[in-house]
Amino acid sequence: MVGTAAGFSLTGKIPFASTFAVFETGRAWEQIRQTICYSRLNVKLVATHCGITVGEDGASHQALEDIALMRVLPAMTVIAPADGFETWQAINAATEYEGPVYVRLGRPKVPGVMANDYAFRIGKAHTFSVGRDATIVAIGIMVSAALKARDILSREDIDAGVINMSTIKPLDGGALLAAAEKSRLIVTAEEHSTFGGLGGAVAEFLAEQHPKTVKMIGMRDVFGCSGSPDELLRHYGLTAEDVASAVRAGLEEPRKR
Repeated sequence: MVGTAAGFSLTGKIPFASTFAVFETGRAWEQIRQTICYSRLNVKLVATHCGITVGEDGASHQALEDIALMRVLPAMTVIAPADGFETWQAINAATEYEGPVYVRLGRPKVPGVMANDYAFRIGKAHTFSVGRDATIVAIGIMVSAALKARDILSREDIDAGVINMSTIKPLDGGALLAAAEKSRLIVTAEEHSTFGGLGGAVAEFLAEQHPKTVKMIGMRDVFGCSGSPDELLRHYGLTAEDVASAVRAGLEEPRKR
């Protein structure tokens, strides 16, 4: 499928290749590297069933490393929309963009979080707010959890902001710097491994540009397991309360100079 999409792109078409992320980014990784990215072909990979919310299908079908696999490839743009409205805009933007694009989608229905006047742009984050105490940088389904965590923390007089970093590559450095300059703590939240995903991307950027304490919420060097999406989110610590707890814990640590 991936090789055929590459061939279609050479005829001037704009192919979209879609299947489970664990197979598209894993089984076909060499074809993506050698055929699509090396030649910078105009192919769009739209992978579904990402993260543990695939649910009962279990670890064999839960892609937790796909962002890392795609982010490392030269020329690849990586997008993880927060809701259906942003997904629709991201697909349109990918169509207009010249070059390889990877769009990461889940399986279950997700809450709508982006306003009706929101306009997605590749490489631009959406800042809901920047917090004095902390800013939570999230992607995908975790944007909803981050917004709920912000409300939980506000009732405790903790000022937390939220950024939807839906384009993971290229990262919006300006939005991150604005948050790092104002917030005491940065927390990343993703339904993906903390190795090589959003947390890694944010930490890499800030380590060079503005050293700051970064707490990462995500899958920590484990495979998933079978269960309902809600059960798995609780089991692996990816709920709104877990995000709020990470903020509290981070703020209690001694402030870095």
